[in-house]
Amino acid sequence: MKSSYYFILVLFAFASCASSKNLKNTPREEFRGVWVATVVNIDWPKNGNDSTSKQKRDFIEILDFYENLNFNAIIVQVRTAGDALYPSQLAPWSKYLTGQQGKAPKGFEDPLSWMIQETHTRGMEFHAWLNPYRATFDMDTLSLDVTHDFNQHRDWMIKYGKKFYYNPGLPQVRNKFAKVVEELVDNHDIDAIHFDDYFYPYKIKDETFDDSLTYQSNKLVNQSLDDWRRSNVDSLVKQVHSTIKKSKPWVQFGISPFGVWRNKDVDPKGSDTKAGQTNYDDLYANPLLWMEKGWIDYIAPQAYWSMDYPPASHRKVSEWWSIQKGMVNLYMGNGPYKIKNNSDKAWNKYNEIPKQLKFARSLPKVNGNIFFSAKSLLNKHPKTVKKIRKLYASPVPNPTLKTPNKRTLEPLKIETKKIQDDKVQIRLNHFDNIPRFALFYVNKGKKKGRLPLFKKSYLSSRKDNIQVDVPISGKTKRQGILIVIQDVYGNKTQPIILNPKQLQ
Repeated sequence: MKSSYYFILVLFAFASCASSKNLKNTPREEFRGVWVATVVNIDWPKNGNDSTSKQKRDFIEILDFYENLNFNAIIVQVRTAGDALYPSQLAPWSKYLTGQQGKAPKGFEDPLSWMIQETHTRGMEFHAWLNPYRATFDMDTLSLDVTHDFNQHRDWMIKYGKKFYYNPGLPQVRNKFAKVVEELVDNHDIDAIHFDDYFYPYKIKDETFDDSLTYQSNKLVNQSLDDWRRSNVDSLVKQVHSTIKKSKPWVQFGISPFGVWRNKDVDPKGSDTKAGQTNYDDLYANPLLWMEKGWIDYIAPQAYWSMDYPPASHRKVSEWWSIQKGMVNLYMGNGPYKIKNNSDKAWNKYNEIPKQLKFARSLPKVNGNIFFSAKSLLNKHPKTVKKIRKLYASPVPNPTLKTPNKRTLEPLKIETKKIQDDKVQIRLNHFDNIPRFALFYVNKGKKKGRLPLFKKSYLSSRKDNIQVDVPISGKTKRQGILIVIQDVYGNKTQPIILNPKQLQ
């Protein structure tokens, strides 16, 4: 079934065109993302007992702040610990949303659909962030809803430290989580499923993650405990990838692992770091294999260290990831939460994050950055924000998938109608069955060089067409507008140019 698309946008062309110098230094595609953590109400909601109207205002404040900085993706945690921030048949409502696990929000029947709509309206991607193995965030199991897996499947749980975890070695755990992903992808217009760094838990001194019986029952002949644990995580990643692509092939699967795969003193292929714990040896995660096998679409290592931090410098970690093989997009995870809040004195300087962004752009295989977390810069650190605003002076398209999928897009049709002396209404008609972006450029005519992108608009699969009110002034009035539709694979329509006369 092919759908058409309809929504109303206002494009401020004269206000957002970048200077030629900024355009020259801006990548043609770049991921500019931010994590919105919901566990223990880190970023949003500020309190589970807040009214629906306040929760909406707070979320819109986050969106507007990062839209104003020309970010193009938001990564929202929708499953923190066996719960859900959306209506689900497979998990109870999150207490971080309503103050009590299992309690449905009043007047907010589908918070996720609302968040997605608000995000897409701003021309940004929405990535749904899930924690696959964390079952509880503390030992208060009496507050868990009767439908929580802790109460339904106690035999799936392993106590470690002051939390309970799903046993990664059980096939039924993996299958249940795949159903969670399937439900989420089928019922919501998300752009990606996203995992962070939590696989097997970070090791705690003098604590044992007791999965010995599962290991003895499920291991292969001569398979070590470490290899068996890694194979469990590999199987989960592979199954989640298959689940997503079977339902909606255009939905991405991204993972943001801990920044260090292995230290060089343990494995010559590892990075020149001295991390206390690593993906491969402690979390039993092997992202290099996932990249090689094509099980993920993007990887975003969490390199939350300063540029030259001796045990694990952001510089060395980024360089190491940039030379790894795999048909994936590579984004670096940055930690603005450390600004003026860390024993490493480098974070006392306002330009640490801007330096990291510039360095990422110097590495050919790095396609963007993700910030942890949303509240770190919101109404804070104005000098750092000013630098980021300069680096992100103009909007850019999101990186397209590395997996090729050549498809011919139907032609774009346009009608124009002058509605005011300084404003023209543009109606775009375009039909497709997958989401894509409408990209609006200032036309340069016969002049050489890149076209300045001044607006990108998200086209979801539930709309009829697009009606755009475009203010006409400055360069758009003199040079006209070029419009093109691009899908997630990078396929584009033939551009349509509206010359100055057509805008009169």
